[in-house]
Amino acid sequence: MRDKATSFDIAHRAGVSQSTVSRALRDSPLVNKETRDKIQAIATELNYKVDKNASNLRRQHSLTLALLLFEDPTSDDSLINPFFLSMLGSITKASTKAGYDLLVSFQNLNDDWHAEYEDSNKADGLILLGYGDYTDYRDKLTKLEEQGTHFVRWGAHDIDHAGVSIGCNNMQGGFDVTQHMLNMQRRQFAFIGEAGSQAPEFKERYLGHCQALKDAGLQVNNAMQFDAISTEQSGYQGVQRLLDSGNKFDALFCASDLIALGALRCLQEKGLSIPEDVAIAGFDNIPISSFANPALTTVHQNTKLAGEILVDSLLRLISGEEVSHYLMPVDLVVRRSSGAQT
Repeated sequence: MRDKATSFDIAHRAGVSQSTVSRALRDSPLVNKETRDKIQAIATELNYKVDKNASNLRRQHSLTLALLLFEDPTSDDSLINPFFLSMLGSITKASTKAGYDLLVSFQNLNDDWHAEYEDSNKADGLILLGYGDYTDYRDKLTKLEEQGTHFVRWGAHDIDHAGVSIGCNNMQGGFDVTQHMLNMQRRQFAFIGEAGSQAPEFKERYLGHCQALKDAGLQVNNAMQFDAISTEQSGYQGVQRLLDSGNKFDALFCASDLIALGALRCLQEKGLSIPEDVAIAGFDNIPISSFANPALTTVHQNTKLAGEILVDSLLRLISGEEVSHYLMPVDLVVRRSSGAQT
């Protein structure tokens, strides 16, 4: 038997994490009163005494923020979605301006990333960024919130997801790009990209697309939606499946620019002219989109503003302020691929 009880002993008795014990013993409002009282009673029973020097050291801010980046798996781990590279740049600059270092870590959604960083004093808070299957992600966000970790995430607001979300108006973007192609007299639409709950941003873009079709009096044909993750190869394969289906289409909306670039190549290799035979549009306005042939119509997300809002929101959370979800506006960028004479 040890002579002195530790916070880990209290955590074991209370059935909580050691970090929750630490917060409860300093009366943190991030721990609910019932749990706080239970932990404090166990500490009294075990005659636990807080090591003030160690406690003060642990409570010091690291002046570091952690950016955890998640992406769909690809055959080449060195490839990063250019949209997230732009976000990385803006988040780094905003962090530096605020006097913080930025720790960047690439993660798999199925790893135990939620158990590290703030609790180990690596960082004062987390920024979560990326695409991927968010089915497992939801539970880990809940655990982050339960353990009092300061975090914000880039993405669609979902009442089933814990934490503060900063994102763009994906539904409006999907609506605007589809309405534009409708105005270009296109009537047979296909959509390439995930449209399920595992990809909430793509799903919202698809829902906006569907709403524009309905408002135009057109029927939504779910058979014209083909899954794809955000890579050129997946876009190429998605269009190949679309062509193999035999369904006719004269307009193609892709859930990201990378998907659209792969789709564009596939269509051209099959002898189709863009935009004469098929109008095509993407989403994200990555730098290469304007250099495609033809230049790609897309939806612009302001990555500079996004980085600033993510960092500012996280710092306000760290300071104990209340922070709300934020939805950024989007801008339609019309180029030659949708039939515009630019």
